Amino acid sequence: MTEEEVLAAAYSMPLASPSFPMGPYRFFNREYLIISYRTDPEALRRVLPEPLTFDEPVVKYEFIRMPDSTGFGDYTESGQVIPARLPPELGGGQAGYVHAMFLDDDPPIAGGRELWGFPKKLAQPSLRVERDTLVGTLDFGGVRIATGTMGYKHRTVPDEKILDALRMPGLLLKIIPHVDGSARICELVRFALTDLVCKGGWSGPAALELAPHALAPVAELPVLEILGATHLVADLTLGLGEVVLDYLA
Repeated sequence: MTEEEVLAAAYSMPLASPSFPMGPYRFFNREYLIISYRTDPEALRRVLPEPLTFDEPVVKYEFIRMPDSTGFGDYTESGQVIPARLPPELGGGQAGYVHAMFLDDDPPIAGGRELWGFPKKLAQPSLRVERDTLVGTLDFGGVRIATGTMGYKHRTVPDEKILDALRMPGLLLKIIPHVDGSARICELVRFALTDLVCKGGWSGPAALELAPHALAPVAELPVLEILGATHLVADLTLGLGEVVLDYLA
């Protein structure tokens, strides 16, 4: 291959067989269980990168089923999102900082990390209905580290409220090392979900249990109080990102 051919083909590793295709990345019937909880503010400060701040010590724990997505296939993921605030010099406003993500499919792990900087690791999450209960679980290396439950479709949530929540931008800390192990890329990245179609939203009683694990430390943001839970189904497109802050500049 010539240098020009290499550069034209070089959008993903490995060059000869990229781990994921080019976008856009459209998701159909994407299903969420989101449990909001109050946590220890000191623990939150330890994991939220500057210059981000928070108004309240709140975490959103998510279990997400993606049965049909272009390029990434059928998979499930689980993780934590922190409602954060950008400083005025970076435009201000609120966004959801993605603190941890665990999923069971290689293409979205590779694509999520390489393109956007999603903090994805391989694990075994699930989201299913058991009789009258929506159940989300996360196993890491055979160890159960998260269990979330919610009463199934107890109360309807208006579509516009669901869409407002999905429209909130997300934030990521994208880290790519140099060949000597130092940071070559260290950026705060913002992304958004677009072309949203709400197919239903519900609320109900919920519970969440997190267990300590050395390599999947979701329990380091402990559950002090359950604030609410939402079950929703939507079609959406995962938009590409923009760099908000280059830590190495």
